[in-house]
Amino acid sequence: MKNPLRSFASLYSTTLMMVLGSGLLTTYLGLKLTHLDAPQVWVGGMMSAYYVGLVFGSKVGHKLIANVGHIRAFVACAGVVTASALGHALIDSLPVWLFLRIIVGMGMMCQYMVLESWLNEQSEPSQRGTVFASYMIVSYLGLMAGQGAISLFPELGLEPLLLIAICFALCIVPIAITRRIHPDPLTPAPLNMKYYWSLAPQALTTLGLGGMIVGCFYGLAPAYATAQGIEPQAVALYMSCTIFAGLMAQWPMGKISDKIPRSRLIRINCALLGVLVLVIALVPFDAQLSLILTGLFGILAFTLYPLATALANSRVEQHERVGLSATILVTFGVGASIGPLIASFLMQKIGNDMLYGFMSICAFTLVIRLLFINKRQKAEQGTSQDYVMSSGDLASSPLAASFDPRIDVESVQDQMVNPDEDTVVLDDVDLYEEELYEQEYDEQDVDNQQADLEPVINAETVK
Repeated sequence: MKNPLRSFASLYSTTLMMVLGSGLLTTYLGLKLTHLDAPQVWVGGMMSAYYVGLVFGSKVGHKLIANVGHIRAFVACAGVVTASALGHALIDSLPVWLFLRIIVGMGMMCQYMVLESWLNEQSEPSQRGTVFASYMIVSYLGLMAGQGAISLFPELGLEPLLLIAICFALCIVPIAITRRIHPDPLTPAPLNMKYYWSLAPQALTTLGLGGMIVGCFYGLAPAYATAQGIEPQAVALYMSCTIFAGLMAQWPMGKISDKIPRSRLIRINCALLGVLVLVIALVPFDAQLSLILTGLFGILAFTLYPLATALANSRVEQHERVGLSATILVTFGVGASIGPLIASFLMQKIGNDMLYGFMSICAFTLVIRLLFINKRQKAEQGTSQDYVMSSGDLASSPLAASFDPRIDVESVQDQMVNPDEDTVVLDDVDLYEEELYEQEYDEQDVDNQQADLEPVINAETVK
């Protein structure tokens, strides 16, 4: 069995350089706009524009990859993103920067689609978890490196934009010279968001409001820290501490989610997150204490997405997961594009502390909404786990028998409503299976007798 790190070294190298450039650009723009005394609404608008580009880029990128292939699509989008990043150095107009952020978001989404579809297709089923875990670790490392790189340029001149362009130019090289087999073209997948919302309302609600929280942090946290009097070097440490804490929390939170129902764990997570961000908003800012609090924020906020995604995937069949992935992307992107706009408006009108004040509103709203959905639909009633490995059929469920017209449907319904009466219904099902087995045995016996008679019949025919 091949080592995934060696097998996909070129794709991981590409991811590292690409995410490094993206993280550096996001932090640079937040600090630059604050340095230029731009209104907070513009700072939030820049991050919102990026996520709007991600949403639209999913459709554009799908068509582009289907028409020209994965590598050509990646190279083309990397060139567009590089040019857009350098465009910030040529033009100081904020509306133009807003447009460039949309273009960067669209290009980045296409690049993400190339990498993730490539990894998903060519990774062995037994190694897929390791492959994507390594992919996420490389992405987080790239984000942290991007935050740290901004500390090298405290003047916020043209140098960060040149480094960003270098990163996006270099990310082309590993994927362009890779010797891995080119993946198959993407096939169209229908998107029925209403259907997936009916299947996983708790998970998608978490993704929408969680996207608002994460989008606010990435877009406005650098401006918030700068407004508190932190130097650019310390801002990089502030952001890196949060991202590193989120990275380290992924594996432990995954283990906990295997023991506690994910829907319950999400509600606990959101309640703790709401209390935490409310404390950050109300307590006077302290440089050392802020690092501890923002680390706790990273643990709680950055684990919402994987928990909600896992919960959503446990609610659908295998063939529905492509459409679910698109729904997850759109839901998260819409939330992440709306959140920074609202938070930046509140920061401008009330104060910078409203960044975390707005996050607390989102977190507590999410808790209330999840409790309401859970009570209304009773999604977890009578289950001990959220994620149950399925064999791909309904053989282990009493609902399976209701699809057969020869079974007593009333007894199945009684068992579905009154799980305490398992023995009566199981006796009925066992009796049905025994009769079915005897019927198949009799049919097989008749077939064997006919097979024994065929040589005699053939001999009589020859005579």
